Amino acid sequence: MIITSDSPFNAAEIVKRAKLVKDFKTDSELAAFLGISRSTLSNWTARNSIDFPLILKRFSDIDYNWLLAGKGTPMHQPVFCNSELAKGEVEIIHNPKTPECIDDRSVTLYDISAAANLKTMLADRPQYALGKILIPNVPQCDGAVYVSGDSMYPILKAGDIVGFKSISSFSDVIYGEMYLVSFERGGDEYLAVKYINRSEQAGCLKLVSYNTHHDPMDLPLQAINAMAIVKFSIRKNMMM
Repeated sequence: MIITSDSPFNAAEIVKRAKLVKDFKTDSELAAFLGISRSTLSNWTARNSIDFPLILKRFSDIDYNWLLAGKGTPMHQPVFCNSELAKGEVEIIHNPKTPECIDDRSVTLYDISAAANLKTMLADRPQYALGKILIPNVPQCDGAVYVSGDSMYPILKAGDIVGFKSISSFSDVIYGEMYLVSFERGGDEYLAVKYINRSEQAGCLKLVSYNTHHDPMDLPLQAINAMAIVKFSIRKNMMM
């Protein structure tokens, strides 16, 4: 998969972290571990492209937020949600810039499909609440919703649950982080989960997918009716 200029990932840095966590001294050692040739590994760095499924498979014991983006710590420390509405492993996606009080939190799971958009749902939360899920050791959130689509695959899959905290101003956006973005386009309402980057177009934000089959999109600020930073996800493949 090619990493575009809009992507938050860098092939050379991923290769460097992959060698570091396995204590490999040379690219040849890493290539042998991955089952690829030394030249293929060199091409990843030279072309800024990488085989993400292979990397994720071979480093399944490593926190992929650290491996792919350099955030957090290498070793994955699983946290589990065990509630009536959701059971599974919780991944902390957003690492706050300032310390937050972390404890066992009750997070409301909402039915976003029943609301016109994220803004409508947040304005009348009780109407769209499905129930509460208790999650240990997560940052403070405003709620959680189910994910649809494959634009963030394989980090997020359709049916996964993401926890979010809404923002009140575009000045609060942390570029490079993952957000729920509710917007209008062509008379239709959309809710997307995307990385937010700076846009070269004035008055816009750039929405970037992890799945390279989805092109980046410059979205005018006036088309956005609500945004929320993604704090955690509950993996669908762990749910019962």
